[in-house]
Amino acid sequence: MAALKIIFMGTAELSCTSLEKLTQDQRFSVCTIVTQPDKPKGRELQLQPSPVKILAEKLNLPVLQPLRARDELFIAKLRELKPDLIVVIAYGQILPAEILDLPPHGCLNVHTSLLPKYRGAAPIQWAIANGDAETGVTIMKIDAGLDTGPILATRRTPILPADDSRTLHDRLARLGAELLAETIPVYVAGNIMPQPQPAEGSSYAAKIKKEDGKIDWQLPAEIILNRLRAFTPWPGAFTFLKSEPKPQLLKIWKAEIAGQSGKAGEVLAADKHGLIIGCSGNSLRILELQREGGKRLMTEHFLAGCPIQPGTTL
Repeated sequence: MAALKIIFMGTAELSCTSLEKLTQDQRFSVCTIVTQPDKPKGRELQLQPSPVKILAEKLNLPVLQPLRARDELFIAKLRELKPDLIVVIAYGQILPAEILDLPPHGCLNVHTSLLPKYRGAAPIQWAIANGDAETGVTIMKIDAGLDTGPILATRRTPILPADDSRTLHDRLARLGAELLAETIPVYVAGNIMPQPQPAEGSSYAAKIKKEDGKIDWQLPAEIILNRLRAFTPWPGAFTFLKSEPKPQLLKIWKAEIAGQSGKAGEVLAADKHGLIIGCSGNSLRILELQREGGKRLMTEHFLAGCPIQPGTTL
């Protein structure tokens, strides 16, 4: 049986695990990669390729980078390739009907939530921030809506207490790649009937903004800790220490619930055992933190170079 001809559309690091999985499987022939145009980054604003483009070049796969997925010349090029299937993972653009209808088996997407929960841009972060006990991946046939297409398969995983968005991202990337490779042949053979998403239980996972990482010490410690894990490594959980000539940003990397109680935002203790900050009804012990422009340090080492007195309010 001939290998299934696939166009792969992806941009973010999340996509790379599935791309590698498909290219290593003889049942699939990835003919072309579609990714977002190179973007300026860093202080010098040099153009940087996407993680998917970097991987595609290592795999010696042709790459297309249309400015707009609706571009007629781009769509004509896809039509010339005559793919059996298009796989789309964290591509970053809404696909027009001309692309969705192009391959005989449609366009499949790997989404990092148990749809219909957490449709949208940041399902991994919001699942952690909201204190969910589990999440998973969904293989979906893309339709005209935002993550509303019928479901082919799902796989679940617990959200562990030690998980942050990086560790959960990596685990879901692996789960998604495995499930995608398992699902495609069964689906193409006609042995999976895509099921409409449930009408109830839908929610939206909005794109993360930098200000989402700012800690509100009026919240309970459990909620602050969940948000810290959700927004690590980006944008990071941060607060401000009063100093001259301007407040100093402190990025919090690791913390745990402490038993003490005190005024929200007040430093209750600062010693080798950690930096304890009052929250709503309880407190948080900071274990690792970083001063703006400084290194990430264990609290004991941080306090040796930047003493913080009990009674200070963040």
